[in-house]
Amino acid sequence: MQIVMKDIQKSFGSNQVLTGASLDLREGEVHALMGENGAGKSTLMKILTGVYTKDSGHILVNGKEMTFKGAKEAEENGILFIHQELNVLYDLTVEENLFLNKEIKSRFGFCKSKEMQKKAKEALDILGVDIPPKTIMSTLSVGQQQMIEICKALMLEVQVIIMDEPTAALTETETEALFKVIQNLKSKGVSIVYISHRMEEIFQICDRITVMRDGQYIGTRSIEETNMNELVKMMIGREIGERYPQRESKIGDVVFEAENLGLDGKFQDVSFKVHAGEVLGVSGLMGAGRTEIMQSIFGNIPYQRGSIKIEGNEVHIKKPKDAIRYGIGFITEDRKIEGLMLDKSIRENISLTNLEAISSHSFLKKEKEKEFSQKGIEDFNIKCFGEETLTGNLSGGNQQKVVLAKWILKNPKILILDEPTRGVDIGAKKEIYNVINALAKRGVAIIMISSELPELLGMSDRIMVVWEGKITGVLGKKEANQENIMTLATGGRI
Repeated sequence: MQIVMKDIQKSFGSNQVLTGASLDLREGEVHALMGENGAGKSTLMKILTGVYTKDSGHILVNGKEMTFKGAKEAEENGILFIHQELNVLYDLTVEENLFLNKEIKSRFGFCKSKEMQKKAKEALDILGVDIPPKTIMSTLSVGQQQMIEICKALMLEVQVIIMDEPTAALTETETEALFKVIQNLKSKGVSIVYISHRMEEIFQICDRITVMRDGQYIGTRSIEETNMNELVKMMIGREIGERYPQRESKIGDVVFEAENLGLDGKFQDVSFKVHAGEVLGVSGLMGAGRTEIMQSIFGNIPYQRGSIKIEGNEVHIKKPKDAIRYGIGFITEDRKIEGLMLDKSIRENISLTNLEAISSHSFLKKEKEKEFSQKGIEDFNIKCFGEETLTGNLSGGNQQKVVLAKWILKNPKILILDEPTRGVDIGAKKEIYNVINALAKRGVAIIMISSELPELLGMSDRIMVVWEGKITGVLGKKEANQENIMTLATGGRI
Protein backbone atom coordinates (compact mmCIF):
# COMPACT_ATOMS: atom_id res chain seq x y z
CA MET A 1 0.00 0.00 0.00
CA GLN A 2 1.22 3.49 -0.90
CA ILE A 3 0.13 6.49 1.14
CA VAL A 4 0.74 10.16 0.37
CA MET A 5 -0.25 12.90 2.81
CA LYS A 6 0.13 16.45 1.44
CA ASP A 7 -0.06 19.83 3.19
CA ILE A 8 -2.14 18.61 6.13
CA GLN A 9 -3.47 21.42 8.35
CA LYS A 10 -5.01 20.88 11.78
CA SER A 11 -6.02 23.21 14.62
CA PHE A 12 -7.58 22.58 18.00
CA GLY A 13 -9.37 25.82 18.73
CA SER A 14 -6.81 28.63 18.37
CA ASN A 15 -3.91 26.17 18.68
CA GLN A 16 -2.52 25.29 15.24
CA VAL A 17 -0.75 21.93 15.62
CA LEU A 18 -0.13 21.01 11.96
CA THR A 19 0.82 23.56 9.28
CA GLY A 20 1.72 21.85 6.04
CA ALA A 21 2.60 18.35 7.30
CA SER A 22 3.41 15.74 4.66
CA LEU A 23 4.38 12.06 4.42
CA ASP A 24 5.11 9.74 1.51
CA LEU A 25 4.95 6.04 2.45
CA ARG A 26 6.03 3.38 -0.05
CA GLU A 27 4.96 -0.24 -0.16
CA GLY A 28 7.12 -2.61 1.89
CA GLU A 29 9.29 0.04 3.57
CA VAL A 30 10.01 0.92 7.17
CA HIS A 31 9.61 4.69 7.29
CA ALA A 32 10.70 6.59 10.41
CA LEU A 33 8.64 9.61 11.44
CA MET A 34 10.77 11.79 13.69
CA GLY A 35 10.57 15.06 15.55
CA GLU A 36 10.55 16.49 19.05
CA ASN A 37 7.67 15.79 21.42
CA GLY A 38 4.85 18.05 20.28
CA ALA A 39 6.10 18.18 16.67
CA GLY A 40 2.80 16.68 15.48
CA LYS A 41 3.83 13.12 14.57
CA SER A 42 1.05 11.32 16.46
CA THR A 43 -1.50 13.93 15.40
CA LEU A 44 -0.63 13.35 11.73
CA MET A 45 -1.05 9.58 12.16
CA LYS A 46 -4.35 10.06 14.00
CA ILE A 47 -5.57 12.08 11.02
CA LEU A 48 -4.51 9.28 8.67
CA THR A 49 -6.44 6.70 10.71
CA GLY A 50 -9.55 8.85 11.18
CA VAL A 51 -9.15 9.56 14.89
CA TYR A 52 -8.93 13.29 14.03
CA THR A 53 -10.35 15.11 11.01
CA LYS A 54 -7.97 17.28 8.98
CA ASP A 55 -8.85 20.92 8.36
CA SER A 56 -7.33 20.84 4.90
CA GLY A 57 -4.84 18.93 2.76
CA HIS A 58 -4.93 15.61 0.89
CA ILE A 59 -4.61 11.92 1.81
CA LEU A 60 -4.01 9.55 -1.10
CA VAL A 61 -4.15 5.77 -0.57
CA ASN A 62 -2.87 3.92 -3.64
CA GLY A 63 -3.47 7.12 -5.62
CA LYS A 64 -7.08 7.54 -4.47
CA GLU A 65 -8.23 10.38 -2.19
CA MET A 66 -9.38 8.87 1.12
CA THR A 67 -10.70 10.15 4.43
CA PHE A 68 -11.46 7.52 7.08
CA LYS A 69 -14.28 8.15 9.53
CA GLY A 70 -12.55 6.38 12.39
CA ALA A 71 -9.88 3.89 13.44
CA LYS A 72 -12.16 0.93 12.72
CA GLU A 73 -12.68 2.01 9.10
CA ALA A 74 -8.93 2.56 8.69
CA GLU A 75 -8.30 -0.92 10.10
CA GLU A 76 -10.87 -2.43 7.73
CA ASN A 77 -8.88 -0.81 4.91
CA GLY A 78 -5.62 -2.35 6.12
CA ILE A 79 -4.15 0.46 8.27
CA LEU A 80 -3.51 -0.16 11.98
CA PHE A 81 -2.16 2.27 14.59
CA ILE A 82 -0.39 0.84 17.66
CA HIS A 83 -0.53 3.84 19.99
CA GLN A 84 2.13 4.85 22.50
CA GLU A 85 -0.72 5.16 25.02
CA LEU A 86 -1.50 1.49 25.46
CA ASN A 87 -5.05 0.56 24.48
CA VAL A 88 -5.49 -2.37 26.87
CA LEU A 89 -8.25 -3.45 29.25
CA TYR A 90 -6.42 -4.21 32.47
CA ASP A 91 -9.10 -6.39 34.09
CA LEU A 92 -9.28 -8.78 31.13
CA THR A 93 -6.90 -11.60 30.18
CA VAL A 94 -4.27 -11.48 27.46
CA GLU A 95 -6.47 -13.67 25.29
CA GLU A 96 -9.53 -11.45 25.81
CA ASN A 97 -7.51 -8.35 24.91
CA LEU A 98 -6.14 -9.96 21.76
CA PHE A 99 -9.59 -11.02 20.54
CA LEU A 100 -11.65 -8.04 21.74
CA ASN A 101 -14.49 -7.58 19.22
CA LYS A 102 -12.78 -10.24 17.06
CA GLU A 103 -13.79 -13.35 19.00
CA ILE A 104 -13.84 -16.69 17.22
CA LYS A 105 -17.37 -18.02 17.70
CA SER A 106 -19.30 -21.19 16.95
CA ARG A 107 -22.43 -21.07 14.84
CA PHE A 108 -24.38 -20.87 18.09
CA GLY A 109 -22.54 -17.69 19.15
CA PHE A 110 -20.28 -19.25 21.80
CA CYS A 111 -16.58 -18.31 21.96
CA LYS A 112 -14.18 -21.05 20.87
CA SER A 113 -11.82 -20.56 23.79
CA LYS A 114 -9.37 -23.35 22.90
CA GLU A 115 -8.99 -22.10 19.33
CA MET A 116 -8.48 -18.52 20.54
CA GLN A 117 -5.88 -19.66 23.10
CA LYS A 118 -4.03 -21.56 20.36
CA LYS A 119 -3.99 -18.56 18.00
CA ALA A 120 -2.97 -16.23 20.84
CA LYS A 121 -0.08 -18.50 21.78
CA GLU A 122 1.06 -18.70 18.14
CA ALA A 123 1.17 -14.89 17.90
CA LEU A 124 2.99 -14.60 21.24
CA ASP A 125 5.50 -17.27 20.16
CA ILE A 126 6.36 -15.28 17.02
CA LEU A 127 7.51 -12.43 19.28
CA GLY A 128 9.19 -14.83 21.71
CA VAL A 129 6.81 -13.78 24.51
CA ASP A 130 6.30 -16.42 27.21
CA ILE A 131 3.01 -15.21 28.71
CA PRO A 132 0.07 -17.61 29.27
CA PRO A 133 -3.03 -16.34 27.37
CA LYS A 134 -5.12 -16.51 30.57
CA THR A 135 -2.88 -13.99 32.39
CA ILE A 136 -4.69 -10.85 33.63
CA MET A 137 -3.28 -7.76 31.88
CA SER A 138 -2.93 -5.71 35.08
CA THR A 139 -0.34 -8.20 36.40
CA LEU A 140 2.00 -7.58 33.44
CA SER A 141 4.76 -5.00 33.18
CA VAL A 142 4.45 -2.05 30.78
CA GLY A 143 6.88 -3.79 28.40
CA GLN A 144 4.84 -7.00 28.39
CA GLN A 145 1.64 -5.03 27.78
CA GLN A 146 3.36 -3.35 24.82
CA MET A 147 4.21 -6.77 23.36
CA ILE A 148 0.55 -7.78 23.64
CA GLU A 149 -0.42 -4.66 21.66
CA ILE A 150 2.09 -5.62 18.96
CA CYS A 151 0.67 -9.16 18.93
CA LYS A 152 -2.77 -7.71 18.15
CA ALA A 153 -1.36 -6.27 14.94
CA LEU A 154 0.28 -9.54 13.95
CA MET A 155 -3.05 -11.34 14.20
CA LEU A 156 -4.67 -9.04 11.63
CA GLU A 157 -4.27 -8.93 7.86
CA VAL A 158 -3.00 -5.37 7.58
CA GLN A 159 -0.94 -3.60 4.92
CA VAL A 160 0.25 -0.62 6.97
CA ILE A 161 1.21 -0.65 10.65
CA ILE A 162 1.96 2.59 12.53
CA MET A 163 4.14 1.95 15.57
CA ASP A 164 4.41 4.82 18.07
CA GLU A 165 7.42 4.27 20.36
CA PRO A 166 7.05 0.47 20.18
CA THR A 167 10.30 -0.32 22.03
CA ALA A 168 10.09 2.37 24.72
CA ALA A 169 9.37 -0.19 27.45
CA LEU A 170 10.98 -3.27 25.85
CA THR A 171 14.17 -5.04 26.82
CA GLU A 172 16.98 -5.54 24.32
CA THR A 173 15.89 -9.15 23.73
CA GLU A 174 12.27 -8.14 23.14
CA THR A 175 13.41 -5.35 20.81
CA GLU A 176 15.49 -7.80 18.74
CA ALA A 177 12.46 -10.11 18.46
CA LEU A 178 10.30 -7.19 17.31
CA PHE A 179 12.87 -6.18 14.68
CA LYS A 180 12.81 -9.71 13.22
CA VAL A 181 9.02 -9.51 13.00
CA ILE A 182 9.26 -6.10 11.28
CA GLN A 183 11.73 -7.47 8.70
CA ASN A 184 9.39 -10.40 8.08
CA LEU A 185 6.40 -8.07 7.60
CA LYS A 186 8.47 -5.89 5.27
CA SER A 187 9.38 -8.91 3.13
CA LYS A 188 5.64 -9.56 2.72
CA GLY A 189 5.06 -6.01 1.44
CA VAL A 190 3.69 -4.57 4.68
CA SER A 191 4.65 -0.92 5.23
CA ILE A 192 5.65 0.33 8.68
CA VAL A 193 5.53 3.91 9.94
CA TYR A 194 8.02 3.82 12.82
CA ILE A 195 7.85 6.65 15.37
CA SER A 196 10.78 6.54 17.79
CA HIS A 197 13.25 8.78 19.59
CA ARG A 198 15.91 6.05 19.73
CA MET A 199 18.42 7.02 17.05
CA GLU A 200 20.25 3.67 17.07
CA GLU A 201 17.01 1.87 16.20
CA ILE A 202 16.19 4.24 13.36
CA PHE A 203 19.49 3.53 11.62
CA GLN A 204 19.18 -0.20 12.31
CA ILE A 205 15.65 -0.86 11.09
CA CYS A 206 14.41 1.97 8.83
CA ASP A 207 14.74 2.68 5.10
CA ARG A 208 13.77 6.36 5.01
CA ILE A 209 13.14 9.12 7.54
CA THR A 210 10.70 12.03 7.51
CA VAL A 211 11.31 14.82 10.02
CA MET A 212 8.69 17.18 11.43
CA ARG A 213 9.21 20.30 13.53
CA ASP A 214 6.50 22.46 15.11
CA GLY A 215 3.78 20.79 13.01
CA GLN A 216 5.59 21.31 9.71
CA TYR A 217 7.26 18.98 7.22
CA ILE A 218 11.03 19.57 7.30
CA GLY A 219 12.33 16.90 4.94
CA THR A 220 12.75 13.24 4.01
CA ARG A 221 16.07 11.38 3.83
CA SER A 222 17.12 7.84 3.02
CA ILE A 223 19.17 6.18 5.75
CA GLU A 224 22.22 6.03 3.46
CA GLU A 225 22.28 9.78 2.82
CA THR A 226 21.97 11.11 6.36
CA ASN A 227 23.49 10.84 9.82
CA MET A 228 22.54 11.44 13.44
CA ASN A 229 23.83 15.03 13.56
CA GLU A 230 21.83 16.07 10.50
CA LEU A 231 18.64 14.51 11.87
CA VAL A 232 19.04 16.26 15.21
CA LYS A 233 19.54 19.60 13.46
CA MET A 234 16.43 18.97 11.32
CA MET A 235 14.39 18.09 14.41
CA ILE A 236 15.36 20.91 16.74
CA GLY A 237 16.78 23.50 14.34
CA ARG A 238 20.23 23.52 15.95
CA GLU A 239 23.17 21.32 16.88
CA ILE A 240 22.75 19.51 20.17
CA GLY A 241 26.41 18.93 21.05
CA GLU A 242 27.45 15.94 23.12
CA ARG A 243 24.60 13.50 23.59
CA TYR A 244 25.40 12.90 27.26
CA PRO A 245 26.61 15.99 29.12
CA GLN A 246 29.95 15.87 30.87
CA ARG A 247 29.64 15.10 34.56
CA GLU A 248 31.83 16.45 37.31
CA SER A 249 31.10 13.85 39.96
CA LYS A 250 31.74 14.92 43.53
CA ILE A 251 30.68 11.86 45.47
CA GLY A 252 29.87 12.50 49.13
CA ASP A 253 28.86 10.36 52.08
CA VAL A 254 26.41 7.47 51.94
CA VAL A 255 22.85 8.85 51.93
CA PHE A 256 20.89 5.67 51.26
CA GLU A 257 21.64 2.09 52.27
CA ALA A 258 19.55 -1.05 51.73
CA GLU A 259 20.57 -4.23 53.53
CA ASN A 260 19.23 -7.71 52.73
CA LEU A 261 15.84 -6.49 51.48
CA GLY A 262 13.48 -9.30 50.53
CA LEU A 263 9.94 -9.73 49.24
CA ASP A 264 8.68 -13.23 48.48
CA GLY A 265 8.32 -13.92 44.76
CA LYS A 266 9.89 -10.57 43.79
CA PHE A 267 13.46 -10.18 45.11
CA GLN A 268 15.80 -11.34 47.87
CA ASP A 269 19.00 -10.33 49.69
CA VAL A 270 19.15 -6.92 48.01
CA SER A 271 21.93 -4.78 49.46
CA PHE A 272 23.39 -1.58 48.00
CA LYS A 273 24.42 1.98 48.86
CA VAL A 274 24.02 5.33 47.15
CA HIS A 275 26.15 8.36 47.96
CA ALA A 276 25.35 12.06 47.88
CA GLY A 277 25.98 13.42 44.38
CA GLU A 278 26.06 9.94 42.82
CA VAL A 279 24.01 8.53 39.95
CA LEU A 280 23.60 4.80 40.49
CA GLY A 281 22.33 3.21 37.28
CA VAL A 282 20.20 0.06 37.54
CA SER A 283 20.16 -2.45 34.69
CA GLY A 284 18.50 -5.80 34.10
CA LEU A 285 16.19 -7.60 31.72
CA MET A 286 12.42 -7.12 31.84
CA GLY A 287 11.03 -8.99 34.83
CA ALA A 288 14.36 -9.06 36.66
CA GLY A 289 12.88 -7.18 39.61
CA ARG A 290 14.38 -3.71 39.10
CA THR A 291 11.12 -1.80 39.37
CA GLU A 292 9.79 -4.04 42.16
CA ILE A 293 12.85 -3.27 44.32
CA MET A 294 12.36 0.48 43.86
CA GLN A 295 8.59 0.28 44.36
CA SER A 296 9.30 -1.54 47.63
CA ILE A 297 11.80 1.09 48.79
CA PHE A 298 9.16 3.74 48.11
CA GLY A 299 6.52 1.80 50.05
CA ASN A 300 4.21 0.84 47.19
CA ILE A 301 4.87 -2.88 47.79
CA PRO A 302 6.50 -3.01 51.25
CA TYR A 303 9.49 -5.31 51.73
CA GLN A 304 9.14 -8.18 54.20
CA ARG A 305 12.76 -8.52 55.32
CA GLY A 306 15.84 -6.36 55.63
CA SER A 307 16.44 -2.75 56.56
CA ILE A 308 16.87 0.71 55.08
CA LYS A 309 19.09 3.48 56.42
CA ILE A 310 18.96 7.12 55.37
CA GLU A 311 21.97 9.23 56.38
CA GLY A 312 22.97 6.43 58.77
CA ASN A 313 19.63 6.17 60.58
CA GLU A 314 17.36 3.16 60.14
CA VAL A 315 13.92 4.04 58.83
CA HIS A 316 10.74 2.03 58.41
CA ILE A 317 8.87 2.54 55.14
CA LYS A 318 5.45 0.93 54.90
CA LYS A 319 3.77 3.32 52.47
CA PRO A 320 4.76 6.11 50.05
CA LYS A 321 3.88 8.76 52.63
CA ASP A 322 6.71 7.39 54.83
CA ALA A 323 9.20 7.50 51.94
CA ILE A 324 8.28 11.09 51.09
CA ARG A 325 8.66 12.10 54.74
CA TYR A 326 12.20 10.69 54.74
CA GLY A 327 13.08 12.66 51.57
CA ILE A 328 12.62 10.03 48.85
CA GLY A 329 11.10 11.00 45.50
CA PHE A 330 9.99 8.44 42.92
CA ILE A 331 9.41 9.07 39.21
CA THR A 332 7.56 6.01 37.95
CA GLU A 333 8.03 4.37 34.54
CA ASP A 334 4.27 4.54 33.89
CA ARG A 335 3.60 8.27 33.99
CA LYS A 336 0.07 7.95 32.61
CA ILE A 337 -1.25 5.48 35.18
CA GLU A 338 0.90 6.13 38.27
CA GLY A 339 2.69 9.44 37.72
CA LEU A 340 0.03 11.93 36.64
CA MET A 341 -3.61 12.90 36.85
CA LEU A 342 -4.18 13.36 33.12
CA ASP A 343 -7.58 15.01 33.57
CA LYS A 344 -6.07 17.67 35.85
CA SER A 345 -4.02 20.79 35.04
CA ILE A 346 -0.25 21.17 35.24
CA ARG A 347 -0.81 23.35 38.31
CA GLU A 348 -2.81 20.66 40.11
CA ASN A 349 -0.28 17.93 39.29
CA ILE A 350 2.70 19.95 40.51
CA SER A 351 0.80 21.05 43.62
CA LEU A 352 -0.02 17.47 44.63
CA THR A 353 3.48 16.66 45.94
CA ASN A 354 4.16 20.17 47.23
CA LEU A 355 1.14 20.89 49.41
CA GLU A 356 3.22 21.75 52.48
CA ALA A 357 5.16 24.39 50.58
CA ILE A 358 2.08 26.06 49.08
CA SER A 359 -0.31 25.95 52.03
CA SER A 360 -0.67 27.41 55.50
CA HIS A 361 -2.90 26.02 58.27
CA SER A 362 -4.48 23.59 55.75
CA PHE A 363 -5.37 26.41 53.33
CA LEU A 364 -3.82 26.66 49.87
CA LYS A 365 -2.00 29.88 49.06
CA LYS A 366 -3.17 30.49 45.49
CA GLU A 367 -0.33 32.86 44.63
CA LYS A 368 2.27 30.43 46.01
CA GLU A 369 0.67 27.58 44.09
CA LYS A 370 0.77 29.59 40.86
CA GLU A 371 4.38 30.56 41.55
CA PHE A 372 5.33 26.90 42.02
CA SER A 373 3.64 25.71 38.84
CA GLN A 374 5.11 28.57 36.77
CA LYS A 375 8.57 27.77 38.12
CA GLY A 376 8.11 24.13 37.09
CA ILE A 377 7.02 25.16 33.58
CA GLU A 378 9.97 27.54 33.18
CA ASP A 379 12.66 25.37 34.80
CA PHE A 380 11.71 22.32 32.74
CA ASN A 381 10.77 24.13 29.53
CA ILE A 382 7.31 22.54 29.45
CA LYS A 383 5.59 23.44 26.17
CA CYS A 384 2.04 24.42 27.09
CA PHE A 385 -0.49 27.29 27.16
CA GLY A 386 0.01 28.03 30.84
CA GLU A 387 -0.35 26.25 34.16
CA GLU A 388 -4.06 25.52 33.58
CA THR A 389 -3.32 23.33 30.53
CA LEU A 390 -4.66 19.80 31.06
CA THR A 391 -1.76 17.39 31.49
CA GLY A 392 -3.46 14.84 29.23
CA ASN A 393 -3.25 17.34 26.34
CA LEU A 394 0.55 17.53 26.53
CA SER A 395 2.94 15.46 24.42
CA GLY A 396 4.62 12.48 26.09
CA GLY A 397 7.88 14.33 26.66
CA ASN A 398 6.17 17.32 28.24
CA GLN A 399 4.11 15.02 30.47
CA GLN A 400 7.38 13.51 31.68
CA LYS A 401 8.70 16.99 32.45
CA VAL A 402 5.64 17.64 34.63
CA VAL A 403 6.41 14.44 36.58
CA LEU A 404 10.00 15.59 37.04
CA ALA A 405 8.94 19.09 38.04
CA LYS A 406 6.50 17.98 40.72
CA TRP A 407 9.11 15.82 42.45
CA ILE A 408 12.20 17.97 42.01
CA LEU A 409 10.47 21.07 43.37
CA LYS A 410 9.99 18.94 46.50
CA ASN A 411 13.82 18.98 46.97
CA PRO A 412 14.28 15.26 47.72
CA LYS A 413 17.47 13.84 49.30
CA ILE A 414 17.08 10.64 47.27
CA LEU A 415 15.47 10.50 43.83
CA ILE A 416 14.48 7.24 42.14
CA LEU A 417 14.04 7.57 38.37
CA ASP A 418 12.39 4.60 36.62
CA GLU A 419 12.91 4.94 32.84
CA PRO A 420 13.04 8.77 33.03
CA THR A 421 13.44 9.30 29.26
CA ARG A 422 11.01 6.66 27.97
CA GLY A 423 9.14 8.09 24.98
CA VAL A 424 11.05 11.39 25.14
CA ASP A 425 12.69 13.10 22.16
CA ILE A 426 16.43 13.70 21.92
CA GLY A 427 16.19 17.40 22.78
CA ALA A 428 14.06 16.73 25.88
CA LYS A 429 16.38 13.86 26.86
CA LYS A 430 19.32 16.26 26.92
CA GLU A 431 17.30 18.61 29.14
CA ILE A 432 16.48 15.73 31.53
CA TYR A 433 20.14 14.67 31.62
CA ASN A 434 21.12 18.25 32.52
CA VAL A 435 18.55 18.22 35.34
CA ILE A 436 19.95 14.91 36.65
CA ASN A 437 23.47 16.35 36.58
CA ALA A 438 22.35 19.53 38.36
CA LEU A 439 20.63 17.48 41.08
CA ALA A 440 23.71 15.29 41.56
CA LYS A 441 25.89 18.42 41.78
CA ARG A 442 23.52 19.65 44.49
CA GLY A 443 24.18 16.46 46.47
CA VAL A 444 21.02 14.49 45.68
CA ALA A 445 21.52 10.70 45.66
CA ILE A 446 20.04 9.42 42.40
CA ILE A 447 18.97 5.89 41.47
CA MET A 448 18.18 5.57 37.75
CA ILE A 449 16.62 2.50 36.15
CA SER A 450 17.00 2.41 32.38
CA SER A 451 16.61 -0.19 29.63
CA GLU A 452 18.87 1.89 27.36
CA LEU A 453 22.43 0.72 27.93
CA PRO A 454 24.02 3.77 26.22
CA GLU A 455 22.03 5.99 28.60
CA LEU A 456 23.20 4.05 31.66
CA LEU A 457 26.80 4.13 30.47
CA GLY A 458 26.62 7.83 29.63
CA MET A 459 24.98 9.01 32.85
CA SER A 460 25.96 6.67 35.70
CA ASP A 461 28.83 6.74 38.18
CA ARG A 462 28.20 3.08 38.96
CA ILE A 463 25.82 0.50 37.45
CA MET A 464 24.01 -2.10 39.55
CA VAL A 465 22.74 -5.15 37.64
CA VAL A 466 19.69 -7.19 38.70
CA TRP A 467 18.90 -10.76 37.61
CA GLU A 468 15.94 -12.79 38.87
CA GLY A 469 15.46 -10.59 41.92
CA LYS A 470 19.12 -10.62 42.94
CA ILE A 471 21.96 -8.15 42.49
CA THR A 472 24.59 -9.91 40.39
CA GLY A 473 27.13 -7.10 40.42
CA VAL A 474 27.90 -3.40 40.70
CA LEU A 475 30.20 -2.00 38.02
CA GLY A 476 32.37 1.11 38.28
CA LYS A 477 33.05 3.34 35.27
CA LYS A 478 36.11 1.35 34.22
CA GLU A 479 34.38 -2.06 34.20
CA ALA A 480 31.02 -0.83 32.89
CA ASN A 481 30.42 -1.77 29.26
CA GLN A 482 27.58 -3.41 27.35
CA GLU A 483 29.20 -6.86 27.38
CA ASN A 484 29.74 -6.91 31.15
CA ILE A 485 26.25 -5.55 31.87
CA MET A 486 24.55 -8.16 29.66
CA THR A 487 26.68 -10.95 31.18
CA LEU A 488 25.49 -10.01 34.67
CA ALA A 489 21.93 -9.39 33.46
CA THR A 490 21.67 -12.97 32.22
CA GLY A 491 23.03 -14.55 35.39
CA GLY A 492 26.65 -14.85 34.26
CA ARG A 493 29.81 -13.86 36.08
CA ILE A 494 32.63 -11.56 35.09
